[in-house]
Amino acid sequence: MTQKIVPVIMAGGKGTRLWPLSRATAPKQFIQFVGNKTLFQETLERVSNPELYEAPIIVTNEEFRFLVAEQARTLGIPLAAVLLEPVARNTAAAVAAAATLAAELFGKNTIIQMLASDHEILADKSYFDCIRIARNAAADGKLVTFGISPTEPATGYGYIEIGDALENGAHKVSRFVEKPALERAEQMLADGGFYWNSGIFMFPVEELIAELQEYAPDVLKAASKAVSKASRDLDFTRLDADHFAKSPDISIDYAIMEKTSKAAVVPSPFKWSDMGSWDAVWKSGVRDDNGNVAAANTTVVNTRNSLVMTHGVHLAVQGMEDVAVIASEDAVYVGPLKDSQNVGQLVKMLASSSATAKFTETHPTSYRPWGGYTSIFNGDRFQVKRIFVTPGKKLSLQKHHHRSEHWVVVKGTAEVTVGETVRMLRENESVYIPLGEVHRLANPGKILLELIEVQTGSYLGEDDIIRIVDEFGRT
Repeated sequence: MTQKIVPVIMAGGKGTRLWPLSRATAPKQFIQFVGNKTLFQETLERVSNPELYEAPIIVTNEEFRFLVAEQARTLGIPLAAVLLEPVARNTAAAVAAAATLAAELFGKNTIIQMLASDHEILADKSYFDCIRIARNAAADGKLVTFGISPTEPATGYGYIEIGDALENGAHKVSRFVEKPALERAEQMLADGGFYWNSGIFMFPVEELIAELQEYAPDVLKAASKAVSKASRDLDFTRLDADHFAKSPDISIDYAIMEKTSKAAVVPSPFKWSDMGSWDAVWKSGVRDDNGNVAAANTTVVNTRNSLVMTHGVHLAVQGMEDVAVIASEDAVYVGPLKDSQNVGQLVKMLASSSATAKFTETHPTSYRPWGGYTSIFNGDRFQVKRIFVTPGKKLSLQKHHHRSEHWVVVKGTAEVTVGETVRMLRENESVYIPLGEVHRLANPGKILLELIEVQTGSYLGEDDIIRIVDEFGRT
């Protein structure tokens, strides 16, 4: 029987280069760009073949844990574990922790595939051919990376020069090349034998841990102790914060791949993008006859070779060329596609000002394990929100020190607790929650519950919540 692969999906990044859609609390891997699935969900689907894969291990953080759980639940894909990193320590520590846990769950002879949650990949026959070659090479004791066939002299990627072919279909790694200048990248493409470093790996756990012990013992020690001292919280595994924080902040490439004699590479012709800029989104999209990639809810006139996307408002673009026009619920970005690698600098500028920092952190719509809410209007001592609750879910039993609330049900059925009273509210019915009163909202129905909430009071921040009972373990 052919050995199955344990996928390890890294889902903790907070990318800023796809602003304004990607924000600190809702980064690109959890956003629908084109189609009805997020990049994270597409990644889950690529590793959902039970003949090839075991259930995946997800590495993420406290802030994204319920996004991970809900998006996996929506697809009906079970997870082997969700590892929560207490602090960011780059990919070496994450891989070491996941490998340690995989050995515990599946045995020390396990093969793991490390992959990012925010890449777009065409999972065709050539893709799975490469996966099987990499698995066979890993079974032979190789630490395998995937080298993407370059389509242009990109300067934003590292490169791998391939060496002699191995019997298992992979190649030896001749050398790794840091992100090159344009002239150097052009020369490498002309010379041939160079591939983009995709950041996708296939590792035999036993050999990986041995190489970590040899070349990055501090990383392995910190990660393994963080796993042994980890705590369980609902469906999540919290790595021990004190031990994990002691790991050096280094990548898996630098920690072992550039040093080990067991490195191998699989030349990979499948379509791949790290979705690291709006230019990359445009290149990966389906273009119309004028070279435009335009999402739904847009009107594009006399415009060429441009990316037009919106979440919320209708977006009309006329007479433009080679631009990205991106609209979120509360912000719009317009700039040349060729400059889209620099959006991260713009975000830093916005974050440095108290007047604009909020646009880099959160969307008007925020998601919670029970559903979420959209901020509609903020005024002096009041604000209006749309609350939506998933069928069968309920909010915490809570109270507020500084605000009262009015709820009006506009869709579905609400079970409302106010003090000692529990009542059912249906469409067009309302209830008042006095300041300081214990209350709870639940959706006992089969359809999404939506209501309009009007808050009034001296302080309306989200941190004015005193949770008394919470099924999601929040305090």
